[in-house]
Amino acid sequence: MEENKIYDLIIIGAGPAGLTASIYASRFGIKHLVIGSLMGGLISETHLIDNYPGIEDVSGFDFSQKLVHHAKKYGAEILPVMVRKINKSDTQFELELDGGKKLQTKALLLATGTKRRKLGAKGEEEFSGKGVSYCATCDGFFYKNKIVAVVGGSDSAAGAALYLADIAQKVYLIYRKDKLRAEQHWIDLIGKNDKIEVIFNTNIKEILGVGKVKKTKLDKPYKNSEELEVDGIFIEVGSDPTVDFAEDLGLAVDEGGFIKVNKDSSASLPGVWAAGDITDGSDKFRQVITAASEGAIAARSISNYLKNN
Repeated sequence: MEENKIYDLIIIGAGPAGLTASIYASRFGIKHLVIGSLMGGLISETHLIDNYPGIEDVSGFDFSQKLVHHAKKYGAEILPVMVRKINKSDTQFELELDGGKKLQTKALLLATGTKRRKLGAKGEEEFSGKGVSYCATCDGFFYKNKIVAVVGGSDSAAGAALYLADIAQKVYLIYRKDKLRAEQHWIDLIGKNDKIEVIFNTNIKEILGVGKVKKTKLDKPYKNSEELEVDGIFIEVGSDPTVDFAEDLGLAVDEGGFIKVNKDSSASLPGVWAAGDITDGSDKFRQVITAASEGAIAARSISNYLKNN
């Protein structure tokens, strides 16, 4: 990183969208920098990826490492820091980093993805890191032969439940609706796993314990009790877009806060693009493959923009 250097492009986010954009930017000859504090993005915390074409089964960590290696192979410069603020001038953007350093760029790609949504239950903050977790692959090891609960009904919740079933003694999958919204593939696997018990139409009201999680209080009785004894609770209730930079730049967003993009992944402000889970693109089908495709499309559009400007 050179503080006085003006980059053609700075990519914020080192997940599938950002790193794919970097690969294509290198191939287009764009002088660029990738900034991201989590190498590989949130996908690095995923237990298993088995729907990416050409790669039948791979852990999220291994997949993310392959992405990082591929980007670096083409000469990508990746800076693992946080961006604090973005300012726009007439011809370029200025990024202020942790520690006060500032960088200049002609074009900007936001690929910051999403952040995990909190459950909002009483006791959640108190027991965060003391039995409450938002990452099964990060913390599952600590619950070997113990009883845990996963909250949610999405693919990520289903994947977490299946991963934990290989470690824990028992897994409760608690969902507020009467049917899981995960892919049928995951639902079928859960149905065949004797260690997973699904509790439908139920919410967690409160998380209880002394120093660490001991039980949770439900909003309706399950097997004649509103309390469920568990050693850990893994929260997988969705995610929200990382919108700080969109707000700084005044970008157009939809009702959910996701950045509105055009077909070429450009945002509402000239010189700014967005790709991956942070956008309203790809029919909001937020998958690794759609994030990667948006990153590639953005890089091509940025290349054309730089040539014309």
